[in-house]
Amino acid sequence: MIVTADDFGAAGEVNEAVEVAHRRGILSAASLMVGAAASADAIRRARLMPTLRVGLHVVMVDGRPTLPSSAIPLLVNRRGWLRSDLVAMGCLLARSSQARRQLAAEISAQFEAYRATGLRLDHCNAHKHFHLHPVVSQLLISIGAGFGLRAIRVPRESRRLLAGIDPNDHGFPSIAAPFAALLRRRIRAAGLCTTDQVFGLQWSGHMTKHRLLNLIRNLPAGLSEIYLHPATGPYAGHAPGYRYRDELEALLDVEVLAAARLVKVGGFGDFMTQEAPRHAIT
Repeated sequence: MIVTADDFGAAGEVNEAVEVAHRRGILSAASLMVGAAASADAIRRARLMPTLRVGLHVVMVDGRPTLPSSAIPLLVNRRGWLRSDLVAMGCLLARSSQARRQLAAEISAQFEAYRATGLRLDHCNAHKHFHLHPVVSQLLISIGAGFGLRAIRVPRESRRLLAGIDPNDHGFPSIAAPFAALLRRRIRAAGLCTTDQVFGLQWSGHMTKHRLLNLIRNLPAGLSEIYLHPATGPYAGHAPGYRYRDELEALLDVEVLAAARLVKVGGFGDFMTQEAPRHAIT
């Protein structure tokens, strides 16, 4: 399995949790926001942890852009930040070639900023899973090819397994399944890698010890990714209601550590052979 922390670089509280959870817990990977407020600190920490598999967390909505706002006026709000209205943004990309060109420029800038860190690119995913948008997924795959991209997250999880672990949490019907299926087909057609399943959607920000422990004990066959949002506490711009500290403590828990010893844990690069590094992991 791959155990990933998203939003690496968002704040010092996140970066500290990533380092602690990797050095003392089961965290094996992190997704870096190159334009976030504490990205420089995250990069510094990552360079001191060569066993942490780091990838790019592409931010196209609800965050700071890498390019000047004047270069991407259709993508930003009055503050100069990337727009947070995901539905409207998705519609804009579908109908405006100018918006698509601006987004392509921003994605390229983020890949370029990641390359400048000198860190190996283990994987890529998108903030708020915005790469489920068909236009965005096409751009991400085509642009990423020029930067050595080899693996992309497909956010799709087994609701049956979740119900068995936490029967009182009924969740909500997913409307993303068709988009996830399209993303998976595109990834495989491009010769890139993805996992067999991902966990963290329904319990985003609420991956407690009970949930994490039982996911590990009941992992399906194949390769799974479990992603979390650990932090030492709330920070500027944090998501309301997220149990950041509980997620960090779950990654450090002794029972979780014991369960993880029975599973091979790493990053995407650890599960790709040298002979066929760009084939989908199945």
